[in-house]
This record gives sequence, structure tokens and C-alpha cells, in this order.
Amino acid sequence: MHIVIPDDYQNVIRSLDCFAMIDGHSVSVYHDAENDPERLAERFADADALVLTRERTAIGEALLARLPRLKLISQTGKVAAHLDLAACTRHGVAVMEGRGSPIAPAELAWSLMLMARRQLVPAIRGLYAGQWQVNLGERLCGQTLGIWGYGKIGQRLARYAQAFEMPVLVWGSEASRAAAERDGHRAATSREAFFAEADVLSLNLRLVEGTRHLVTAEDLARMKPSALLLNISRAELIAPGALLQALDQGRPGFAALDVFEQEPLVDPGHPLLRHPKVLCTPHLGYVERQGYELYFGDAFANVRAFFAGEACELANPEVGVRRGG
Repeated sequence: MHIVIPDDYQNVIRSLDCFAMIDGHSVSVYHDAENDPERLAERFADADALVLTRERTAIGEALLARLPRLKLISQTGKVAAHLDLAACTRHGVAVMEGRGSPIAPAELAWSLMLMARRQLVPAIRGLYAGQWQVNLGERLCGQTLGIWGYGKIGQRLARYAQAFEMPVLVWGSEASRAAAERDGHRAATSREAFFAEADVLSLNLRLVEGTRHLVTAEDLARMKPSALLLNISRAELIAPGALLQALDQGRPGFAALDVFEQEPLVDPGHPLLRHPKVLCTPHLGYVERQGYELYFGDAFANVRAFFAGEACELANPEVGVRRGG
């Protein structure tokens, strides 16, 4: 069995404890971000199984048609728009999902919130440049945290907010708003009120067709000039160009971002990286050791179970599974 693992940007997968689960098999690991279909077809040509890191590599009809040997895609986390599930089924490629965890993304979101509000990056840069106390930040206590999407991450952020004495305001589905109220938080009376009242507004939604470009320029224009927009979920939740336009117009006054429309983002001249009111990190939400052990531990266990012929829960159970060869 030959297993191919693309997109190991940090060259860390072989260092994980869970790698021992597949260490006896033929494994190819790639450390760059390759999107060229020809190169991907070459790299994956001899693969019996692909282990994908979240949505870093897109797998569609044209690529699958060139991979007759491929039998399994073991997905870290859940299947998303990067993977054409129907095409996998047509080509007889089984797909297995793993679990996710809200812990690391929520911790990163809170770190970004603290760093942005206390203006830590310019303060640290000033210190290393020989300057002392170059700016004045703000505390979180008393500021209203707006959470759009009261799922596992949103709920964890709400608990953090209580520890920091921040009132919580929730928007989302009717079920999300009701759950927030049961937990003692306030649901916004309207979408307009949600954007207008939040001092810090965190987007915690999954990217699906119904949420793509959901946040508009009009929404952002309702935010306070002092407000901070926090996005650790997906850049495509916001309409193209809307955030830069809003920042340049002064509403909201600040943004903290862990996600971008084009990733990896390696252009230091990108306007979001150069904007004085934006704090950026390179999609680190789930990227930490314990999270990787969880994600890849599940993915490797799924590979072993599938090729051992064990009963497996597939994301595309209608596929005509081909295990041999």
C-alpha cells in the first residue's frame, strides 16, 4: 500500500506520535503547496490512499480521472468544498472523515483578540527597535463580544468571555440564538443590531453555499469605528473586497484574520498584510501539535481499518469500494 500525504507545510507529520500507525507502509510526504493539476497527477499516480490536511488540496473530477489506482481519501476533519464527493463516488474512491476540535481555534481566536485590542504587535516591535511604550491598547472587560455561529467554537468563546467579564451577543440560526439564551447570553434582535452593537465581532460559521459571501459591505458599515472584526473561520464568509473597503472607510476600525481567500498567502505586499489596522496570522487555527495528533491519528486509523477490510463509516457509502490491488 502506498500512502501520499500532500501539504505538510511545516514538515512535521513524520514527527507525530500517530505516524507510527502507518510507518511500515510506503509513504510519500510533500511539504510544498502544489496546485498544478499535472504535478498533482504525477505525485498521486501510485497512491492507494491520500491523506488530506483539511482543505489544502482540491480533489475534483479531472484529477480523479487520472488516478485509477486510488482507492481511499482519508480526510483530516470533515469533508468540505475542496473535495468533489460525487466525483469520488463515480471513480470508486471511498472517502472517510475524521473529527475536529474547537479547542485550538478558540484559543487562537482569543489570542488574536487580546493581541489586537492591546496592540501588542506594534508594542513588541517598538521594544525590539529600542522604543519604550509606543502605543495605548484597550482591555476586553466590558466590551460586548458578538458571536455569529453558536457552535462548539462559539460556545467556547462565550465561556472565555464570561471569564473576561465581556457581555455576549449572539446571532445565527433560530436554534443558535435559543441555545445562547439558555446559556444566559443575549441574542441580537436583528442582524443589523448585531453588527451595530458588537465591540468585538467573531465569525464562527462553516463555509457552505449558504454562508459564502454572507457578510456584506452593508453589514460591516454598521459596525462601530472602534470595533474589531475577528475571522478565524473562512475568508469567503465575507463578500469579496468588502473588508478592505470597510476598513478604509473606518467601520470597523480593526480586523484580526487567520484566513484568506488565497492560501498559502506568501505575498508580503498583499493589502491585508500591509494594512495598519489588520492583524494577520497564517491560518493557525487548528495547527498545533495536540490537534494534529487528533486529526492525523483519526486519518491514519481510517486508512488501516479500510485496507484491513474492517467495517468503515464512509462519507460516500454508495461508492463501489475497491480495496485490493
